Amino acid sequence: MKAFKNIFIGMAAMGLFASCSDVLDVENKSSMSEDVIFSTESLANDAIMGIHQSFGETNSYRGRFIPYFGINTDCEIFNNYGGLADATTDKEGSLACYSAPVDNTYMNTDNNAWAKLYEAIERANKGIDSMEKYSDLSDQNMAQLYGEFLTLRAFIYFDLVKAWGDVPYRFEPISSETMYLERTSRVVVLKKCLEDLETAIKNLGWPNENVYTTSTERVNKTFAKGLRARIALFLAGKSAWPVGATETDLSGASATDWEVRYNLANEEDRRAMYQIALSECKDVFETKKINKLATSFREIFYDLCQENTEAGKESVYEIPFSDGRGRVLYTWGVKHSNVDDWTGQAQGGKNAPNPTLWYDYDKEDLRRNITCIPYVWKDGAKTTNNTQGGAWCFGKLRYEWMKRVVTSTNDDGINWQAMRLSDIYMMAAEAENYLNGPVNARMYMEDILKRAYPEGSIRPKHILDAAVASKEAFQQMIEDQRKFEFAGEAIRKVDLIRWGKLKSTLDQANKNMRDLANRTGKYADVPQKVYYNNGLDAAGTDADGYKIYGLERGEDIASEQAKYSNNSAFFCLTIDNIKTDDQNKINKYLDNFTCGNADQHMFWPIWRVFLNSSNGTLRNFYGYGE
Repeated sequence: MKAFKNIFIGMAAMGLFASCSDVLDVENKSSMSEDVIFSTESLANDAIMGIHQSFGETNSYRGRFIPYFGINTDCEIFNNYGGLADATTDKEGSLACYSAPVDNTYMNTDNNAWAKLYEAIERANKGIDSMEKYSDLSDQNMAQLYGEFLTLRAFIYFDLVKAWGDVPYRFEPISSETMYLERTSRVVVLKKCLEDLETAIKNLGWPNENVYTTSTERVNKTFAKGLRARIALFLAGKSAWPVGATETDLSGASATDWEVRYNLANEEDRRAMYQIALSECKDVFETKKINKLATSFREIFYDLCQENTEAGKESVYEIPFSDGRGRVLYTWGVKHSNVDDWTGQAQGGKNAPNPTLWYDYDKEDLRRNITCIPYVWKDGAKTTNNTQGGAWCFGKLRYEWMKRVVTSTNDDGINWQAMRLSDIYMMAAEAENYLNGPVNARMYMEDILKRAYPEGSIRPKHILDAAVASKEAFQQMIEDQRKFEFAGEAIRKVDLIRWGKLKSTLDQANKNMRDLANRTGKYADVPQKVYYNNGLDAAGTDADGYKIYGLERGEDIASEQAKYSNNSAFFCLTIDNIKTDDQNKINKYLDNFTCGNADQHMFWPIWRVFLNSSNGTLRNFYGYGE
């Protein structure tokens, strides 16, 4: 069981959860002063838990950011349209389909993700400001807590930028003068985060170096370095900008016109970001070598579902959820259509693999059968029958792998794995290739690819031999391998944004799905139907065992099909001889996949409730309107 617990008793009395009106009161209402709280280790640690509380609020990371940010790419698709509702108006679908209006009913509330992320930032601001004034930062544990505040604030700000682009810059506790702030350029915000992380790294312990870094639920030096590399690579890349905006000034930004361009116009500035990324990543696995890659791809996610939070393994940092909070497996896991022996909730499968992802992998790639699961659970057994989205599920998160039975109807308590060590290796490879070419970059990919294939396979060598032919070839290999490694972890969307390839990739993915549905192009040799035995030939407790015929290319031999007692139309894997209304549903599903303009609307709008309460300081770009 995870060590994380809600330990907020008495914190309200400390004034740590004060409202904005409380913050602005001249008279301090708290029973303890900040000099006491932030000079006392246990109380300062409680203040860190206040940020964790903001993560777990109903409409924060728990129920809004984790379920809806980062889906609808070439490997991840929103799979919960509910009768294929029009995604331009559907409260969930529009968040995934780059078409969310400013009054989206899932987001346009004053207790939603935008508010909760800024609530957490305010708590971090108060902690940072007070620790700088009152804490003995020569004490290792107090320095650790100070570093945690800085790192968590940077982590949250990066999520704000990833979701909304340019956001208000508030790095000091709120005051009457700073109550209403305009948006600030993402470059300014993220450069401040890079500075803060540099300070945090000096104060944080490595995994297992102090009492707080023994768990992946707490921030450590490895995570801060990896996060600094992530932010630097984002700054070095591209994203949508309002026409008229500069790296430091949004005053001339158009509300409607936009362009995708580099975040940093100067190539030398971009090169400096790649250097930061490479330096931080190399320090993790060349200087200290504390975190270790899992020996198998399955082990990473089995440990996560087993709630093993031991630090120093592949999982670097996880957003912690108690047993009754968090919609991680609920959203990203293998679907259970009914309550059964493993779960008291009929959930999972709301986000699923793009149906073409199975065919993007090498057949030999061990990551494929962990990531892409071609069944759902129904009445305690596996079946390929499901709704229009088919039976595809992400298999990295499974109720069947848990030690406990989920009893909540809405939450599962599985942590959100925010960073893995393999990401740090792959960021190093990307930065090294950009700076110095592929020859030295190759070594950072070798262990990742070796783990991805059976022992003794020659495929890793062939992939790397081909990639080192040029910088361009190696970069393309990185882009492909990041898809195969991180599908289902909400990383792909931001990668495609920073590479300037979001819309072009989605357009190709849409074409690929249509070709798959019609068995044309590179999917001409994919069988029309899948065949399976009832229960998929696997015992109910065997999460990995199943036998399906017809998923692999060329599996259309009648004598083999005859060995199976049932057959099924599988998602849009068959178009022949189905009803016209089913055909229309499939077409609508594919239309909804990229119903908005992904480049124009790669960022969500600021929701109307926050525009209306901003005293006229906040405005939307990208044609969202007010």
